[in-house]
Amino acid sequence: MEDLRPFLIVAGKLLMAGACGAAAGWERELKEKGAGLRTHILICVGACLFALIAVRMHEQYPSGDILRLIQGMLLGVGFIAGGVIFTQRGSVRGLTTAAGLWVLTGVGMAVGLGYYFLAIFGTVLTTAVVAWMKRVEGVIHRPPGPDQTPGEPPEPQG
Repeated sequence: MEDLRPFLIVAGKLLMAGACGAAAGWERELKEKGAGLRTHILICVGACLFALIAVRMHEQYPSGDILRLIQGMLLGVGFIAGGVIFTQRGSVRGLTTAAGLWVLTGVGMAVGLGYYFLAIFGTVLTTAVVAWMKRVEGVIHRPPGPDQTPGEPPEPQG
């Protein structure tokens, strides 16, 4: 019987990529965005799969150029991400979702290439930005009060 360790490692990497995609996609799903949980998981798992293929190809064909595979993957994800961007009444919608999908391509590649800390930290940072930066933007873009000039920070209370 063959050693199952290599297969378990590959399965673990794909599962980890799926978990990272789910963590980042959860917030998008809660907000009922077009690219939600399933899309984020699939993007991240797909990127991991392509990274694993690139590593395997490089092992078998050391003179091959794995960067072309990675470049092609990013181009494909750019095409998918472009499908979630649209304009509505003069404003652009979907840019955050598209950017999240693009970042998750890097997360999936990091898992596939064995850079687990990068994958986990990238997932945490991406999730934090998508979930919490909207509040920060709300504070930045809050209309000025009656005694405040636009662009000036509000005076401290208290």
